[in-house]
Amino acid sequence: MFQYDFMQRAFLAGGLIALIAPLLGVYLVLRRQSLMSDTLSHVSMAGVALGTVLHVSPVLCGFLFAIMGGLMIEQLRRTYKTYSEVPVAIIMTSGLALAMVLMSLKTTLNKSFSSYLFGSIVAVSSSQLLIIAAVTLIGLLFFMLLRRPLYSLTFEEDTAAVSGIRVKMLSFAFAVVAGMIVAAAMPIVGVLLVSSLIVLPSAFALRFAGGFVSASVLAVVTGMAGVFSGLTASYYTDTPPGGSIALILLIILLAGIGLQRVFKLAKKRRAGKTEAILRQQTNQTIHEGVLK
Repeated sequence: MFQYDFMQRAFLAGGLIALIAPLLGVYLVLRRQSLMSDTLSHVSMAGVALGTVLHVSPVLCGFLFAIMGGLMIEQLRRTYKTYSEVPVAIIMTSGLALAMVLMSLKTTLNKSFSSYLFGSIVAVSSSQLLIIAAVTLIGLLFFMLLRRPLYSLTFEEDTAAVSGIRVKMLSFAFAVVAGMIVAAAMPIVGVLLVSSLIVLPSAFALRFAGGFVSASVLAVVTGMAGVFSGLTASYYTDTPPGGSIALILLIILLAGIGLQRVFKLAKKRRAGKTEAILRQQTNQTIHEGVLK
């Protein structure tokens, strides 16, 4: 399948997205903002619709809308500090409603939207590949250079502020990077499934890793395994790449949870047998002592 240029671009783009999206997912899951990626994808869809209606680059509009959505969520999060889910609900419904209204203005929009909604291997052009590479580089630099402040911000925002970290600026910068990554992932997995590539590898890694760094590495490895196997399955079975990738990531997560429970059960049984043997040996020793 690598004799086709579109498959080479798809694997390159998928590898780049799998490198950066799970890293974002680890922070979002730990900050209890898992739905933020889903929200930004819906907002980005509104941007794509507006760009199509106005005959402006849909990709560029999707990027701008995703970034603006991230900034608005961050601003609303400071307004509704007690109700952290309210900003996500407000922006998600607003983005979805705007996308539906814009799509109704142009009847031919529904058909061209399928590649954005569900992902398409052939949707990744050379220019989009360059955009994804640029976003991946920016995201990696952001997470590497600001690793310690982001770590403090993720676990205790008030403590981070006391220690001198500019929490507000860093949170808005994080929202901008999150919007860029979500918009860049759209050609691969589609708007409706972009959160699966961000959240599922992170959920798997956080369950098995022993620390933050190991969780980040395991999330990236899991994301790459899901993307590459999903694209391969999509090519040979002619199924949507977004759905294939999401299903494989879900299978990996469920299989991991199942194996973890099996190991725990086996360990518990071994501990029970060892305890029974020790109890039997103790009783036998006491019995022999009494007979003497």
